[in-house]
Amino acid sequence: MGQSGYKQFCPLAMAAEVLCTRWTMVLLREFIAGSTRFNDLRRGVPKMSPSLLSKRLRELETCGIIERRPVPHEPGVYDYHLTASGRDLQSVVESVGFWGQKWVESRLSLQNLDPSLLMWDMRRNLNPEPLPKRRCVVQFLYSDLPSTKSHWWLVIEKDGEVDLCWSDPGFDVDLFITTKLRTMTAIWMGVTTVARERDQIEFSGSKAIAGTMQVWLGLSPFAVQAKRVP
Repeated sequence: MGQSGYKQFCPLAMAAEVLCTRWTMVLLREFIAGSTRFNDLRRGVPKMSPSLLSKRLRELETCGIIERRPVPHEPGVYDYHLTASGRDLQSVVESVGFWGQKWVESRLSLQNLDPSLLMWDMRRNLNPEPLPKRRCVVQFLYSDLPSTKSHWWLVIEKDGEVDLCWSDPGFDVDLFITTKLRTMTAIWMGVTTVARERDQIEFSGSKAIAGTMQVWLGLSPFAVQAKRVP
């Protein structure tokens, strides 16, 4: 993408020039997870500046990995979609993720805590099947965070649509979950389970919804990969 590449004819070196710039693989993860709007991409990479995101999108478009499409009935608004070339990278991105899940030490991963990214990932991977067939609201309270970052709401509609709110949506809450961010992140990553962390989680509200949390909770797509035991 830049002028100072590896300058090798090897296909791996040429692919690395495209894929190994900062944030590119993480951004591709967001596309593979289904994000197409600029703001949704930003929520998946919250520590990436908007200007750098715009730059990477232009670069990926130039390389033919994504394409920009106008949004019907919204003049001047565009979606970003993977091309055939981009979709062909899905197995590459997933392989890197599974490698990280298996080989990168959990203690190191759990140093990088981010409530907004965690809740966004939980929202898009949530499984509504075990929940009552009506609107359900689950509020997460992270006891180790300042009040500006500690309260999050997942609103699961009857049709399975899930919204994430960082301010009170005004609905009755079915289940309150109070825990620490590290605990919830470890569960989401598949490092531990809700059952193992029962003494670290406080539930208030529906016992039925609390009892199926491990099933409806949106885990990392890489959680199925077992960690290597040292």
